[in-house]
Amino acid sequence: MTVYISPNPGKEQAADTARRAAQLLLMQGAVVLMRDDLNETCCADGVQYLPLEGCLPRTDVILTIGGDGTILHLARFARTHNIPILGVNTGSLGYMAELEPGEVKLLRQVVEGKYRLEPHMMLDFRVIRNGRVIHEDTALNETTIRTSAVGKEIHFVIYADGVELFACSGDGVIIGTPTGSTAYNVSAGGPIVEPTAENILVTPICAHDLRVRPCVLSKDRVVTVELGHIGKKGVFLSPDGGSFRLSDHDKIELRSSKSRINLVRVTNRSFYEILHQKLGT
Repeated sequence: MTVYISPNPGKEQAADTARRAAQLLLMQGAVVLMRDDLNETCCADGVQYLPLEGCLPRTDVILTIGGDGTILHLARFARTHNIPILGVNTGSLGYMAELEPGEVKLLRQVVEGKYRLEPHMMLDFRVIRNGRVIHEDTALNETTIRTSAVGKEIHFVIYADGVELFACSGDGVIIGTPTGSTAYNVSAGGPIVEPTAENILVTPICAHDLRVRPCVLSKDRVVTVELGHIGKKGVFLSPDGGSFRLSDHDKIELRSSKSRINLVRVTNRSFYEILHQKLGT
């Protein structure tokens, strides 16, 4: 088995955990790869340091060490190469990560094949301007449309399969997956949904209309967000933390992707246990 380890280089604990994980995996007979620019910060005997494009085609499992942001960063590469991801959490919450740093010894089960794959849906989206597609990508957590100007609202209309769902003004809207329900969505008052469910979540951000409420839609729906006049306000599309500037009357079309991200599970912790632990409920 070949494991590609991707630690968050900005976290000292991540580098230390990466070294321990590498040593354990090597002792179990695995081939361990890391990016060549991590040779100094995560130096471990026996690890092969290669450019990213040289690692992924050879990889069986991606091991991320950091927070959920580290998993999101690797998700696009994992999707392209159809590689499952196992996360070790050295961040704050880490809903998607399977292990904590003290549980690194459980990586033995991965080498032994004693794990299961948990599929998570993704969202394909595209930006349509003047009838032409100018940008498209895929998100694991969410695609957020919001203004960057404090105190400046934007007007938008949401459609589901071409039928108006609601129209309102506010700070923006989150179109998310169940995986992303515990991220920005829950902070904005959206529902918490089991991450293995397959739904599209529509959550307005600070809507200036008491009648507008978050909605949970079937994965088979096509959601369209149609912007009104933006003017000089900065309005951005942010898929999983990225950024793309939008313009007057842009349409953003979103649908369930045919791609799935598989997260590696080696424990029997349920989603509800994780909720209690992370949210303190």
